[in-house]
Amino acid sequence: MSDGKNATGLELRSLIRKSGELELSLATVSVPEPGPDQVVVKVAATPINPSDLGLLLGPADMSTAKAAGRGAEIVVTAKVPAASLPFLAARLDQSMPVGNEGAGTVIAAGTSEAAQALKGKTVSMIGGAMYAQYRLIKASDCQELPAGTTATEGASWFVNPLTALGMTETMKREGHKALVHTAAASNLGQMLNKICLEDGIGLVNIVRSAAQAKTLRDIGARHVVDSTASSFTDDLTQALVDTGATIAFDAIGGGKLASQILAAMEMAANKTAAGYSRYGSTVHKQVYIYGALNTGPTELVRSYGMAWSVGGWLLTPFLQKIGRADQQRLRQRVVSNLKTTFASHYTRVVSLPEALQLDAIAAYAKRATGEKFLIDPSKG
Repeated sequence: MSDGKNATGLELRSLIRKSGELELSLATVSVPEPGPDQVVVKVAATPINPSDLGLLLGPADMSTAKAAGRGAEIVVTAKVPAASLPFLAARLDQSMPVGNEGAGTVIAAGTSEAAQALKGKTVSMIGGAMYAQYRLIKASDCQELPAGTTATEGASWFVNPLTALGMTETMKREGHKALVHTAAASNLGQMLNKICLEDGIGLVNIVRSAAQAKTLRDIGARHVVDSTASSFTDDLTQALVDTGATIAFDAIGGGKLASQILAAMEMAANKTAAGYSRYGSTVHKQVYIYGALNTGPTELVRSYGMAWSVGGWLLTPFLQKIGRADQQRLRQRVVSNLKTTFASHYTRVVSLPEALQLDAIAAYAKRATGEKFLIDPSKG
């Protein structure tokens, strides 16, 4: 394959048919010449984030997955429950590229000053369709990486780091002084701990095992509670008393955890209340659900008064809300600390065809804490 004109490359595609079947495949696509404000990047690293799996796999039942073909000809199919199809109407029978973020080398650039400035540089990118060997993209959607920074080090520069920073920014903007985070031993959770330690922000980490708790304590986390422990409610309430946290970001989504957090916040508020109110404390308690590690219903058992909210939180709308200047401030903090605060760790590096092997899909579809895949489109 040439890096010059008329180049072609592989691109991973996800298709859900109206008949109720998911199809994953690799398409050979032409790489167009860049327009004035565009660049062509040879992709060298792109992570598989939980946020990518919603498009990649959708609601397919991956226990029904089958694979045919080998190498670039591999095709994976799986059944999609009929009840899910009405919610997917906008994407049915469309072959869709996947991958939120990535990094690589700019091999061609348009005529604008901004595009030409990136030629030959290693850059990180955001904008979708990153599970590909080449990506045509606006120069403004690229972030030049500091000298000596590899594509692997810069591949996860956007989703996890800016989500973690977005959480602390949201906390401040909404008048809270400390926060709670669930599934807290993840790559994102470890970044959030480092940010909070650097900025002097109280953080309560909720994990699901003693091993995960140790991972966080080893990097300096001060308040870690295990949701599987018999003392979970008491431990969580005390941590909320100690920190004053009244806002939580929940990666789990389904089940009772959001409700348990609100209840513990209410108990923490009542420990210092001046008197009893039948309407509960006046302290506003907020849980934002930003993930779906549990895809079941969110169960709320209302035992926390009337001053509370549960809502959704996504990075892109948050960034749009804060405006370009504050976006740039957060982006610069990430780029300046890619090898420290915002370093990502990968347990497996795969090629595009390897990303479609059934054992690999089974591993990353679990969304397991501490297990993160990186795709290297040039591999193999």
